Amino acid sequence: MITEFFANSEAVGSTEWSLTTDTAGPDVEVTKGCFQIFLDISDMIAGDELEIKIYEKVQSSDTQRVIYQSNLIGPQSPAVWVSPSLILLNGWDVTLKTIAGGTITVSWSIRKAG
Repeated sequence: MITEFFANSEAVGSTEWSLTTDTAGPDVEVTKGCFQIFLDISDMIAGDELEIKIYEKVQSSDTQRVIYQSNLIGPQSPAVWVSPSLILLNGWDVTLKTIAGGTITVSWSIRKAG
């Protein structure tokens, strides 16, 4: 079964924004599963840079670290960014942050398989 685990929209600025809690982040989500992130980044224009980070702990007692990062620059084609499927369980999060340009409005969906 595939479900939409988290979904929302945010005007992303220079503060790192957690998609799991819809607050400043990163935060720690411990729901186990295989997840994939979908971002509508159609609001990006020339001069914008959006930083996407995915965090996870190797073991539950470890420090949360970046396991995947992508930086998007300028208008994107296609206007939807999709992460690889990731098996997450020990303390993960997905964050967005504007590195350059203005505020970028992003809609997101974090989907869970299983």
